[in-house]
Amino acid sequence: MRNLLTVLLCCTAFSCSVDNAVTRDEAFTIIMIPDTQNAVDFTRQKAEGFAIDSSEIFINQMQHIAARSVSNGGDVAFVASVGDVWQHVTSDTDPGHVARGIEALRNIETGFERVVRPEGTLRFEIPKAIEGYQLISDEGIPFGVAPGNHDYDAWWAVAGPAANSEGSDLNSPVGSVPINSMLHVGGLNNFRMAFGSDTDFFRDREWYVSGFEGGESSAQVFSAGGYEFLHLAFELQAGDDVIAWAQDVVDEYAGLPTIISTHDYLNSRGERLPAEMDLALVDPGENNSAEELWQEFIRKTDQVFMVLSGHQPGQAITIDENDNGHEVYQILADFQIRGQAGLDAGQALGPGGTIAGIGDGWFREMIFHVRDSDPRVDVKTYSSHYESYSSELETYAEWYKNREQPNMSDEQFLAAEEFSIKLADFHMRYGMPDEL
Repeated sequence: MRNLLTVLLCCTAFSCSVDNAVTRDEAFTIIMIPDTQNAVDFTRQKAEGFAIDSSEIFINQMQHIAARSVSNGGDVAFVASVGDVWQHVTSDTDPGHVARGIEALRNIETGFERVVRPEGTLRFEIPKAIEGYQLISDEGIPFGVAPGNHDYDAWWAVAGPAANSEGSDLNSPVGSVPINSMLHVGGLNNFRMAFGSDTDFFRDREWYVSGFEGGESSAQVFSAGGYEFLHLAFELQAGDDVIAWAQDVVDEYAGLPTIISTHDYLNSRGERLPAEMDLALVDPGENNSAEELWQEFIRKTDQVFMVLSGHQPGQAITIDENDNGHEVYQILADFQIRGQAGLDAGQALGPGGTIAGIGDGWFREMIFHVRDSDPRVDVKTYSSHYESYSSELETYAEWYKNREQPNMSDEQFLAAEEFSIKLADFHMRYGMPDEL
């Protein structure tokens, strides 16, 4: 395993593979949308006393992406969301977990904000999320959404050891769970209502090729750069049933370069460890850990070359070889705790000098050059709010580094947001692109 700092030594600032570029490049872009729940949080709008309507940042972000659609003469071929689309749950627990005897601990402080106000979620947050993705859909951009923990109907504290607790800061600015408890989630009725297989987003779309359990996990096929790509959006810490479904999809679309999006997979150190949730520990019959997902499916499935994830604030890239000796690029990007836009608007600091995160409009561009004689992916980080790439903002490290990667130098932090991945074996694995 090569983690973020190791990779940055060889892959900084587009240094991995640019020497032998050919002119017939015809690059395309896949957009990775990290956690947006803070932006659409109904409590972070002017109507609730917040300094700015944070949802406007989210809508602006989606407008920016939509404007770069192929139908508008742009290069965006696909959009992958790694989940936490909205903020708040709508119930205390879900019936399925109660039936299995997994109930909420009572009178326990988790250290995490937990607001159960269904009206705010159902009347504002989910409709706002749908409004944003409608902008992308209207421009004909294929997309997939992996549900995050906030997209579940319920989340609560359960008995058990805190996940990733030993020697860890939990990669979270909002505190940690007590050592005798951890967070759990259940129910995806709201998610299926917004992004299920039978919604207007995906019903009768040729590129939406499969949905599991009504679209809790899903598969899309899209064409770009002379290839067909398969994208799998996995529910949080996907269980064996999801893996079995995914294997069937992979078998049906054998040989296609495949990307997996899932919510909680890497931490900011590039490790396959959970933060405050270890669903597999609490409910092993329904869930697999990130490491189990790697061992049981990803490393065994040769056509998977990339895994995208969010949830844990920060950024990381880890590169491992699969069982066939081919590299799998596992990427974390989560900008949800960034709140400079709120500070700019006059939002006061919270207790202990905490910043109300709203994401500041940051997302990832992954620019694929697979027609190039030396295939590569250029990864860049862009804010539609500040209309700037990370490398163009002189204050970037000053604003964000200490909360996300305090052990990095400014130079390392900037390199973690703008780099290239050399796809050395891409043509060997997937053949040459069409029409070349």
